[in-house]
Amino acid sequence: MDLFLEQDDNAETLEFVQQRNADSSEQLKDAAFEKDVSAIKALIERDDRLIVPTRRGKWLYDFRQSKDNPLGVWRRIPDGQSPTPDAPWETVFDLDAFCAAEGKRWIYRGAAGSPWDPSRVLLYLSDGGSDLTRLLEFDTETKAPVPGGFDTPAVRAHASWLSPEEICYFGSIDENSATRSGWPRLGRRLKRGQNPADAPVLYAADESDVTGSCGMLFPHFWKGSDDEEPIRFFEASHEIGKIGVFVAKGDEALKRLDLPVEIDIHLNHQFCLWRAKSGERYPVGSLVLQHFDPSADRPLREEGQVLFSPSNGQSVSQFAVLKEWALYVVSDRLKPRLFVLDLKRDHIAPVEIILPEAVQSVSFRQLDSDLHTGEEIIQVIGQGFLLPATLYRLDLTVPGRQPSLEVVANAPAYFDASGMKSELLEATSEDGTKVPYHIVFPKDWTRGELPVLQYGYGGFEVSLSPYYSGINGLWLEKGGAYVQAYIRGGGELGPDWHKVAMREGRHKAFEDFVAVARDLVKRGFTTPDRIACTGGSNGGLLTGVMATRYPHDFGAIWTRMPVIDMSRFHVFPAGKAWMHEYGNPDVTGDLEFMLAYSPLHNVKPASEVTYPPIYIESSTNDDRVHPSHARRFAHRLLEAGHEPLFHEFGSGGHGGAGNSEEQAARTAMGYSFLAQTILSK
Repeated sequence: MDLFLEQDDNAETLEFVQQRNADSSEQLKDAAFEKDVSAIKALIERDDRLIVPTRRGKWLYDFRQSKDNPLGVWRRIPDGQSPTPDAPWETVFDLDAFCAAEGKRWIYRGAAGSPWDPSRVLLYLSDGGSDLTRLLEFDTETKAPVPGGFDTPAVRAHASWLSPEEICYFGSIDENSATRSGWPRLGRRLKRGQNPADAPVLYAADESDVTGSCGMLFPHFWKGSDDEEPIRFFEASHEIGKIGVFVAKGDEALKRLDLPVEIDIHLNHQFCLWRAKSGERYPVGSLVLQHFDPSADRPLREEGQVLFSPSNGQSVSQFAVLKEWALYVVSDRLKPRLFVLDLKRDHIAPVEIILPEAVQSVSFRQLDSDLHTGEEIIQVIGQGFLLPATLYRLDLTVPGRQPSLEVVANAPAYFDASGMKSELLEATSEDGTKVPYHIVFPKDWTRGELPVLQYGYGGFEVSLSPYYSGINGLWLEKGGAYVQAYIRGGGELGPDWHKVAMREGRHKAFEDFVAVARDLVKRGFTTPDRIACTGGSNGGLLTGVMATRYPHDFGAIWTRMPVIDMSRFHVFPAGKAWMHEYGNPDVTGDLEFMLAYSPLHNVKPASEVTYPPIYIESSTNDDRVHPSHARRFAHRLLEAGHEPLFHEFGSGGHGGAGNSEEQAARTAMGYSFLAQTILSK
C-alpha cells in the first residue's frame, strides 16, 4: 500500500518526494525554463501594472511585489493624488523585511481596518501560503505592529471589529473551536492581550457545519447619530453553498432570517439582497431585495422585489447592497452586464450601466475599505482575454446624476495581441447539452496543428470568466492557443449548471470537458496529441480523470494540487466539507459512483493502455488538498509501469503563493512540460 505517503515526515515519503523532484527538475529545468522564469518574474514585478487602490481615511493603499520586494510591500499615497505607478508611494509595511526579522515566511492576505480608526488594521498573514493565518494589529501611522495589540496564532482564522478595543475572533485554536472540516466554529469576543482560548464565546456554528463568520453594520457612521446601535450578523455555513443567517441590533438576542438555506446574501442597515440557488420561493438564480429591520420580531418584510430573474444562459456573477445603492453583474451567455439600483426611491427599476463592447468580463469593488461606511464610489474593472484591464470610476454620490463609467486608468499591454483573436464557441456534451468555451488563438494558424492548453474547473459553483494575463500571453506568443471551458459543476450559467454535476452527476463535468477537446478537433483547430489540459484542486481531479478515462483525447496532462483518491479525501479535515459536492465515501452507494471515476482507482497497467505524458504538481504545505493525493497518484502510475513527472514545491500552499521567483518557477515548470510535449509535435 502507498498510504505511507500521507505521512509528511515519514522517511519513505521524504525519499520519494526528493527523488521525484530531482527527476522532474532534471527534465524540465532546461534553458527554456530559465528564460520563462525570468519572463514571468518580470511580469509579476512590473512597475507599470494597473493599480486598483483601497481608501482608508486620508490615504490610498496598494500592495505590490517588485524586484526589490519579491514578497511585497503595502504602500500608500495621499487621497486626491492619482494612483499611478510613478506616484510618490510611501512604504507602510515591508513584508520582506518583516519576514527577515522574524526568520519566517509570511504571505500577505489583506487587511481589515477598524471603522473607528482607519490607521488601525488587522493584517492577515498566511503561514507560507497555507490556510493558517495570523492576525496582527498594525498601526499605519507608526508603520509598526501595535505594542500589546492583537496578535493571534497561525490557525485557520478570521475576525471582525466589534469596538475600538475588541474583535470577534474566529480561530481553529483547538478541537472545540473548529468544525469537523477544520474551519473556525466559534466566534469569541477578544480583547487586546487576551488569550483567545479565554475569550467568551459570542457565536457558535455546529460541529457539523463547515464554518462560522460574523460581521457588523454601523449605521451611525453615516447617519450622524451616536445613538444608532450597530447591527450584528452571524452566518453559519451548513455546507458549501448552504447558510443560516442570524441578526441582532445592539445586545439583543440573535434572530434567524426567514430565508432558504440555499442562497448567497449581502446585507446593509435596512436591506437584504440575496440570490436564490433553489426554487423554494423564487425561480432559481433570481436576485431578490427585501426590506430589513433587525429590531422587528420578523426582521424581513415578507414581500420581496425581484431585481433579476434569469432566462436561458444568464446568471448573477456578483452583487452587493451598499448604503444607498445596490449593484449587480449579470453574465448573459458569458457577456457581462452591470446594473445599479437607487435604494432611496421606492418601486424604481434597476438601471443598466452600458459597458464597452470589447469588455468580456466585469467586476467591481468600493473605493473605501468598508462597503457600509465609506462613500459610494465604485471601482469597476473590465477586461478580456486580449483586452488589458481598464479601471473605471462609478460615482454614486451625486444626487440626480445619471450613473456612468469614467475611465481612470488602463493596464499596459503585456503581449502583442494584434495577431490574435478570441471566440466564444459551443461543444455538444454526451447528453446533448451545449457547453460554451472560449478559445484564444493566433489569427494565422495551420489547420489541425494548433497546440492547445485547455483549462477547466467544474465544481462548487465556481464561475470562470475571461481575464487578461501576461502569463497566458507568454503561452500565446509561443504559438499556442488557450481554451477556457465553462463546464457543468461551475456556476457560469446559474445554480442548476452546478447542481446537475454534483454527486452521482459528477460524470457530466468530465463529459463536458472532453466534449470541448473533441470539438476543437472536429472544428479542425488541432489533433488530440496537441491538446494539453490543466486544472488545480477540483480542476486537478478533472484533469486526473481526463488522464485515466480519456487518455486518447489529450497529448499531455498537467494536474495541479489534485484531488485524486475519492475514497479517502474525507480523512483530512478540509475534505469533510466536500462531501455534499462529491458524496460520502463511508456510504456504500456514494463510494460506488465515486470509485467509478476516482483517478487513483482507475489507473491501468502500461501493458493495457498508454497514457499521455503527465506532470503532477503539488505543495508540501497545502493544507486544503493534502499533497498525498498527488504523491499517491504518481506512485500508483509508476507501479503500473507509466512514467509521470512529479514535483512537490516546498511552500506556497494550495494557491501556490510565494515570492515572485517562486511563483514564476511553478508556471515555468509547467510551460517546460508543455514545450516538451504538445509544442514539440
